[in-house]
Amino acid sequence: MQKLINYPEYRKYPHERTYFKIVSADEWEEIQVMGSKYSLHQFKAAILPDRNYIYDLTFDYEKNWVKIEEEEYEKIKRTL
Repeated sequence: MQKLINYPEYRKYPHERTYFKIVSADEWEEIQVMGSKYSLHQFKAAILPDRNYIYDLTFDYEKNWVKIEEEEYEKIKRTL
């Protein structure tokens, strides 16, 4: 059974140093916070492990990530 999702979705690690914007089933953005420095990385899934990672971020995130709202992600992104 296919699960439906309305992209984008937003997640972060509990340590609040990595934030994710899941753009689609094969694309995501990642913001890494290192002290006072921030970096933005954009990824496009090219291999199965990448697609599995996006799937886990989207549907099986409770063990590793925290769901966040767009406002929290965009607030971090504005610091870049």
